[in-house]
Amino acid sequence: MFFKFSLNFGGCMNVLVIGNGAREHAICWKLKYSKNLDNLYNLPYNDAINQIASSYDIDINNFEEIYKFCLEKNIEFVIVGPELPLSKGISDFLESKNIKVFGPKLQGAILESSKQVAKEFMKRNYIPTANFDILYDSNSAIEYVKNIEFPIVIKADGLAGGKGVSICKNLEEAILTIDNFMVKKVFGKASAKIIIEEYLAGYECSAMALIDGKNIVMLPMSKDYKRLNDSDEGPNTGGMGSICPFEIKEDLMEEIKNEVFYRFITGVYREKIDYRGILYAGLMITKNGPKVLEFNARLGDPETQSILPLIDEDLLDILYKTATGNLNIDSLKVLNKKCMSVVISSEGYPENPKKGIEISGLDKLESGILAFHSAIKNENGIYKTNGGRVLTLTALGENFKICRDKIYENIKKINFQGIHFRTDIGVLNE
Repeated sequence: MFFKFSLNFGGCMNVLVIGNGAREHAICWKLKYSKNLDNLYNLPYNDAINQIASSYDIDINNFEEIYKFCLEKNIEFVIVGPELPLSKGISDFLESKNIKVFGPKLQGAILESSKQVAKEFMKRNYIPTANFDILYDSNSAIEYVKNIEFPIVIKADGLAGGKGVSICKNLEEAILTIDNFMVKKVFGKASAKIIIEEYLAGYECSAMALIDGKNIVMLPMSKDYKRLNDSDEGPNTGGMGSICPFEIKEDLMEEIKNEVFYRFITGVYREKIDYRGILYAGLMITKNGPKVLEFNARLGDPETQSILPLIDEDLLDILYKTATGNLNIDSLKVLNKKCMSVVISSEGYPENPKKGIEISGLDKLESGILAFHSAIKNENGIYKTNGGRVLTLTALGENFKICRDKIYENIKKINFQGIHFRTDIGVLNE
């Protein structure tokens, strides 16, 4: 189900990874190669992660229980995967208890959990982004869209699992989105206020960097595929696949570093925000250069699954130095290969994914395939779906065609009722 290995490093650090999705499975897999690792823990429980780390079923929003667990297991370093505990201040809480955390404190995490805060931060610090306005009630929002040109983009202010964005081609679609977001409250409090942006034409990519409070080290560029279906059709999802590296010209890379990441680090320094962790900038590359669509305060999913296999570094060493403000390198060593990931989802995703559907074929995957489990439950040896994005298959190769062939050949071996995946991941990059 994932690469088999037997590592016996007599390491020196007990580490906890918070989160039980495919991203966290990939993080745990990579950490197992660290010479600095003693014991690896994870929560909440994931059966596949439990095969490479000690996984426990503890609520990741119960900070007191997490702290007790850290004391019990003598955990010295915590790596936070998902955005929700970051948005609730887990880094502040654990750091106040003298436990080092990879992941920004609340003051930095809010740049993901509130699009209003992020957009206003970008505006103050001259970070290129789409023109926007904030609307606080449905009546005002409807009047606003009656007087603007289409298409437009409407976004929920808060966290919505990557689904709180709607591209509206006309007034009818805009009013329907406003009704869903602000009246029907499909995202609860997250869409109590909305951001209405100009529509940007271009192509998307994901830029991520390690930030230790003062230094920036870029991760290789990647691209994720957010729409549910081939040819970027269907609703937005948390991501249906990714590729790495996503090749761009050197002058564009320099522009991204200078206008996005260096302006970001200058801004957080000026505004006295202690930002240590990942900055993920979702970008639209337009004819006028890169524009930031969103900031995330954590690693992307499924981008992480395609990035980490290429990083030729001790991940634990790099993340710990980031968290402690000692990231004393200019760049990361990266393998000269390609990596690609395809997400397999359950029927009904993203609106109403079916759970409890039996999965077969996981034991038939080839040894060269990485299978990172997300929404899979093991019931007495029988694997069943337990959410929307069920698992991610990842492959390395000399080119993306090799990666694609490996992944899609192995997807044929997996079967469950309502299985869904995109068939065009990486096609244009072969």
